[in-house]
Amino acid sequence: MNKYHEILNKIITKGKRQDNKKGAITFLLNEALKLKPIDLLELFEGHAVAKKKLKDELSLLMAGERSTEAYREIGVSWWDYCGPILVNSYPTYFEKLPKLIEKINREKRTSKNYVLFLGSNDTESNQQPCLSLIQFQIDNGKLIISAYQRSSDGNLGLPSDIYHLYLISKKIDLKLKSITLFLGNVHIYENNFDITKQLIAGETVKFNLNVG
Repeated sequence: MNKYHEILNKIITKGKRQDNKKGAITFLLNEALKLKPIDLLELFEGHAVAKKKLKDELSLLMAGERSTEAYREIGVSWWDYCGPILVNSYPTYFEKLPKLIEKINREKRTSKNYVLFLGSNDTESNQQPCLSLIQFQIDNGKLIISAYQRSSDGNLGLPSDIYHLYLISKKIDLKLKSITLFLGNVHIYENNFDITKQLIAGETVKFNLNVG
């Protein structure tokens, strides 16, 4: 069982149940998931991650594209519920990432923590970013990425965010040592519960998207 499947199994076996506006969930609080390159390889080879869509989506996010129609044109429809424009959401903050990456590649300072903050309090938003912070550190010439997620859909959102972080790491001219995610709330929706068990058992599955 790879590390990603391990955390899904932990949610199933030890999680608590809660009802919210998107549907019932089983959740855990304050979990950490540390992934080395071999763990990422196991995840991406054994899990159906929409690699091309996520790569194209990241490009649009980093370009600051706010029109949901633009995402629909690359096959990404999960922003449709936000309406025609993404307000104070991922593009607002990811558009700062190219300059930050350029700065990291230029400086490569071991003593410095490079940080991208996502989200802002008391602002109108139709989708407050679930990924709240990305930190880049350099240790013995290798890149360490740490990220904080306030809320994480273990089935769809989590592997997608991991792949985005991996793609971001490839833009930095350093060998990747690890990606660690600190998950404030990581959960499985009730309508995906049995499907998750099938995934862990090695079956090919398709999860239901919960938005609202």
